[in-house]
Amino acid sequence: VQLQESGPGLLKPSQTLSLTCTVSGDSITTSNNWSWIRQPPGKGLEWIGYITYSGSTYYSPSLKSRTSISRDTSNNQFSLQLSSVTPEDTAVYYCDRDSGSYFSGSYYSYYDYWGQGTQVTISS
Repeated sequence: VQLQESGPGLLKPSQTLSLTCTVSGDSITTSNNWSWIRQPPGKGLEWIGYITYSGSTYYSPSLKSRTSISRDTSNNQFSLQLSSVTPEDTAVYYCDRDSGSYFSGSYYSYYDYWGQGTQVTISS
């Protein structure tokens, strides 16, 4: 399974960040959840959200108002849009496959395949 992020690496404040993840070796409509995660410089990983194999979406509460994840099933791709970006959105953005499962009523993520990551810088 391979995932590859693509999209602009430099944006200005207030613009909308748009990234696409192209998946090969698995179908985004068969199983698993397909996630976006980012890592700001000097900080830990931050989960942004995911789209399920059936097309449902879930977002981090802290980013939900600015985030949209969609998919293009014909090209086996899923995409991230983050609106009204600020310099605090500067990070390496990763797409990944989450093959986690439910246990005792709670969902436990397991990120088994990752893209290489793409640097996105927000600067005026």
